Amino acid sequence: MSEANQKGCPEWRVMLHGFVDGELDSVHAAQFEDHLATCAHCRAEMERVRAVREIIDQEGVKWQPPEALRSQVLSMLSFEETAAASSLPLPRRVPIWRRALDFIRQWSFVPSLAVLAASAFLFANVPSQTLLLQDQIMASHVRSMMADHLTDVLTSDQHTVKPWFNGKINFSPPVSDLTKDGFPLVGGRVDYIGDRAVAALVYRRHGHVINLFIWPAASATQTTTVHDGYNMTQWSDGGLVFWAISDVAAGDLGEFESFFRAAARA
Repeated sequence: MSEANQKGCPEWRVMLHGFVDGELDSVHAAQFEDHLATCAHCRAEMERVRAVREIIDQEGVKWQPPEALRSQVLSMLSFEETAAASSLPLPRRVPIWRRALDFIRQWSFVPSLAVLAASAFLFANVPSQTLLLQDQIMASHVRSMMADHLTDVLTSDQHTVKPWFNGKINFSPPVSDLTKDGFPLVGGRVDYIGDRAVAALVYRRHGHVINLFIWPAASATQTTTVHDGYNMTQWSDGGLVFWAISDVAAGDLGEFESFFRAAARA
């Protein structure tokens, strides 16, 4: 999908992988199927994702090197063997390509060079766990606004929102109303990210929604990033990890983090 097409329906694009994996509920799956019926670009992208996964899932996949590459490598190995047999002096500094060829010859990897190259390409292009987590957070953020399910408990009273989570998740998230700081509390809900139930607190900033996802986790390095047009910031405190996401300006999201952390520690 081109960049222009990706921007044309981002709210559907973030649901694509969940649809392919069968992770959407019946309502969202039906909505996505209706969209596929009218969007050729999303249909093509879905087929591309499925084709790539089918290839990756195959056992014993073999990649044959181009014949020209194989011939070149064998010729260089032959030249090295001839030089060694004739007792030609070797330079004191062995070139990198010579050391690489020694490694290849010792381990008999010549027929598998393309396999190694293909494997390196695949691993280099497999999304990291952090990127996968960011994808899930962004998808949950977008879905919460699409499906009119922004909150399970709709109130700005932090003393109502906090006890509402009792019995629904196995930890107690900090809840603060930041209206005086320009970030009024809207409410909260239980969401599902990374194979776990998490708390989601909802705030607003000049009409924009900020979703703050919270769950227990070991301390993590603070992260601020832009993911598919959404600003995201992550921090940890008190055995909990926090991920805030919104389309507000990065500076506003940074202020939100500062105010929330100060209020949680007060």
